[in-house]
Amino acid sequence: MYNQPLISAIIPTYNEGPALGVAIQSMIDQTYKNLEIIVVDDGSTDDTEKIVREFMKKDQRVRYLKCPYTDPHRVDLRGVNISVGWLARNYAMDQSKGVWITFQDADDASLLNRIEVQYNLAKRYNALCVTTSLFPFKNEFLNKCLDAEKILREESGIVITPDTINAFAKNSKGLLMHRWFPHQYVPFVFKKRLPTRPLFIGTKESYPGVDGAPFFSRETIRDVRFRPRDKRVWPSLSGRGAGRDHVLQLAEKYGRNYSFRIPLYLWRTRESHNSYPGWEKYLL
Repeated sequence: MYNQPLISAIIPTYNEGPALGVAIQSMIDQTYKNLEIIVVDDGSTDDTEKIVREFMKKDQRVRYLKCPYTDPHRVDLRGVNISVGWLARNYAMDQSKGVWITFQDADDASLLNRIEVQYNLAKRYNALCVTTSLFPFKNEFLNKCLDAEKILREESGIVITPDTINAFAKNSKGLLMHRWFPHQYVPFVFKKRLPTRPLFIGTKESYPGVDGAPFFSRETIRDVRFRPRDKRVWPSLSGRGAGRDHVLQLAEKYGRNYSFRIPLYLWRTRESHNSYPGWEKYLL
């Protein structure tokens, strides 16, 4: 039916009912059609399952999974959910069938050609992992594509190469976050304390690209997994950072991560975040 390889688009979700339908629809409407769209429920108590099953009636590419595992550190001392579905992501990767895998957060969306562009860039640059960038979420962007080829022709500094990303991975490690030191036995609450922080956390800059929606080869999932909070080499100070830790693992192990300053992801945020003001001119 399709001439292109199967890609697994995984949507981890935890009580994101109000926004989940938008995320699923943005995957259904992708210009790249040979997808399996896996919604993995990470213990929701809302109407998540009902929402997903309605989409399953309309599109046979949509699948629903319930994660059989529970993260003991889902909620921090402030009552904030910091799990970001690392267990659900691993479970869905194992259940997926795609040659390539990507993620879509349940409370965000993507431009319609996000996966097609990431696939083409991965093939062009012989990459094992590709990340792209983001626009702030706006309803009027939901049915838009982005002219990525025009951006590559007209803009400078678009391609971030493996050498740059590998150096970033090295600089983001604390002094003791190397293989010789058993850091996984040190609780995260100790790692993030200011007096000891430099020992465990290097630069706190964000990964160059949307680490929550990477596009990566299936061949990596045997060796590179999402890790629990205390075992992450590249954690965030909030205790989240599962995506950042995952893509930097890929960079360190394979040295074939590329990132592109091409905004294809629609991020719901209260911050006035727009790395690409004026780039709406490339929307189609």
